[in-house]
Amino acid sequence: MKADEIYGITERIREKSPLIHSITNPISINQCANALLAVGARPIMAEHPREVGEITETADALYLNLGNITDARMESMMISVKTAKEKNIPVTLDLVGVACSKLRRDYASELIGANIPAVIKGNYSEITAMSQTGYTSAGVDADGSLTVESVTETAAELAEKFNTVVLASGKTDIICGFGRVLYAHNGTPQLSRVTGTGCILGALAACCTSVTDGFEAAASACALLGISGEMSETDKGGGTFMVNLIDNLTTLGAEQITERLNIEEAAAYGKI
Repeated sequence: MKADEIYGITERIREKSPLIHSITNPISINQCANALLAVGARPIMAEHPREVGEITETADALYLNLGNITDARMESMMISVKTAKEKNIPVTLDLVGVACSKLRRDYASELIGANIPAVIKGNYSEITAMSQTGYTSAGVDADGSLTVESVTETAAELAEKFNTVVLASGKTDIICGFGRVLYAHNGTPQLSRVTGTGCILGALAACCTSVTDGFEAAASACALLGISGEMSETDKGGGTFMVNLIDNLTTLGAEQITERLNIEEAAAYGKI
């Protein structure tokens, strides 16, 4: 993708002010809401099973995050994902923890079976776990032994299996879908030193699906978070970094995107 295309997506978000229904974990709910506000969207974080169907109906996109799941949240996600299918509302599914939890992995498969998301997002370990049933990892952080090459192959297989877009987040973000592969190289190690930035990426991808297709949405989200992260680097610590991140997401413009964008397109894959 080109810088002007990504900036155009940010402009459409600000013009539309889309409502993004997010059922996410309480660890990152504040960060996700603030990031959505920063780019011009309207977040709503409802998760009670008796109201989520009604709220999803009014949304422009749905973001589901499997972090810190509960029985009530699982019930709500299934209601919302089915409502989204009925109303043709794009869904982004964030596979938090599926590499370390069979419960989450099985439930993610149920959600995908009910309504194939526009974007399936996870870190390298989570994407690998969804494709390879025997793979497990400790905790929710990515396995450092996984390579860009191996995860690209896995992500492409998953994308082709479900005929959708897969976003594998890491030092190099990998976007696969409909025969295309993009590598997004923007970012900073400081993004991994504060909690919730992976969830912010998922929320931004969901936000972008409200104005474009899943592939462009995933690539744009990686660019917006990565570039804003680079601009937010600080030696003052994680608190200052997070404040800087929200500030830079709010003010990010065409000039910064053009100067810093680092995305490359790789060879096509598969039969899609």
